[in-house]
Amino acid sequence: MAVTERITMTMRELDRLKVIQAVTEARLKPGQAAERLGLCVRQVERLVQRYEVAGVAGLVSGKRGRPGNHQLPAGMAQRALALIRERYTDFGPTLACEKLRECHGIELAVETVRTLMRAAGLWIPRKERPPKVYQPRNRRACLGELIQIDGSDHRWFEDRAPACTLLVFIDDATGRLMTLHFTATESTFSYFEALAKYLDTHGKPVAFYSDKASVFYVKQRSETAGKGVTQFGRALYELNIDAFCANTSQAKGRVERANLTLQDRLVKELRLRGISTREAANAYAPSFIADFNRRFGKPPRSDHDAHRTLHVDEDLRQILAYRVPRKVSNALTVQYDRVMYLLDDTPVSRALMHEYVEVVEYPDGVIEVQASGVTLPYRQYDRITRIDQGAELENKRLASALQVARQIQAMRDDRRTSGSPSRTHCGEEVRAKQALIGLKRQRAIDFTDINHAVLEVSAKAMQERGAAAPPHPKTIKRNKAKTTLKHDISI
Repeated sequence: MAVTERITMTMRELDRLKVIQAVTEARLKPGQAAERLGLCVRQVERLVQRYEVAGVAGLVSGKRGRPGNHQLPAGMAQRALALIRERYTDFGPTLACEKLRECHGIELAVETVRTLMRAAGLWIPRKERPPKVYQPRNRRACLGELIQIDGSDHRWFEDRAPACTLLVFIDDATGRLMTLHFTATESTFSYFEALAKYLDTHGKPVAFYSDKASVFYVKQRSETAGKGVTQFGRALYELNIDAFCANTSQAKGRVERANLTLQDRLVKELRLRGISTREAANAYAPSFIADFNRRFGKPPRSDHDAHRTLHVDEDLRQILAYRVPRKVSNALTVQYDRVMYLLDDTPVSRALMHEYVEVVEYPDGVIEVQASGVTLPYRQYDRITRIDQGAELENKRLASALQVARQIQAMRDDRRTSGSPSRTHCGEEVRAKQALIGLKRQRAIDFTDINHAVLEVSAKAMQERGAAAPPHPKTIKRNKAKTTLKHDISI
């Protein structure tokens, strides 16, 4: 009885077998077979030879049944999985791979660890995880116990005016709108203005609930002055108001849903009344708030109003200001926002040498230097002020030097630093993270730039002098004689 041999073939290899059989039976030419299989003619001829020598087994891959060249050493995968189960069950593949290499000397690729963890059920890809469920929570019991705040950037005036931001304060217990404030952008001073409006109308709430925008939350706390507290957080602390930041937008869904409603209803109300400026919209906001609360407001579970009145010693102008600590130098100077403030030489100022004072900037642009609440007199010395054009006419001998100074000033980026407050309420955008294209910071201007400016001014002056007054004929004759003499000497 003949012994039969079982050979396992893939569909691709089976198709190749049929084509090679057709070639050996002269039913198909090698060129046609090569075109059908996507191979060259010589490879088809080799396959025909292998088929004639070994039969069907000659067309099967010789690597089948052999260990792969990149196979892990025996026992390494089991050891890595055992360590992950024992110590790193909640680690991701990347971090687990790092710990295996650093702590246990197991060198594995991240994708290898990912494959092992997926096969063992220790890690599930994010796309395959079930969606996170955000169940609703109960409202707060009292009015003013928790106020959700958020900013919505939208075309509130449609095509009648540019897009702007609406700051929304909504009560969690009742769903009532407490304050609406239209502003240019979502900045610290904008929230100060909205907070002042809220406090004047309702008083101090127990807590505010916001997202993790830079106005409310500091990501790099160790690199921030004031122990990682923003200016808005510092103001709330001085007013004895708690502040909480949500990790997700679903956590503060009440104000998020209110924004969607306002982007529909408020936009149409502003259109019907022909309002197209932020000032007019802020004036109309109290009327809209009253109508909105009448329609959508909910009664609280408790009749107690958690708002508190402002104390007599709580000065909103001092609290709702941008306060930055600065150190007084030996020359009685204080640096703030690329401006030097020269303190008056008084015994009080001398006692503050090497001590920290506060530079206070108010929403109206006024800046004060304070020490323990006392305002210190100073003179301002701005390092980036421009040359007075009127002073240039008094001394003609400085014309060239002033032209060079103007050339250097033209290539300098004079915007304020990125750490300064955004004065959007003044119509001035000052957040500058990097120099503009074609301009340089003051410290980046070197001698090459100065020499280039001097050469440009000199060339321009020579052109103007040549166009305005041609050289005298005697000068031309003298220059020609010098040129002829040099030519004769060189010959």
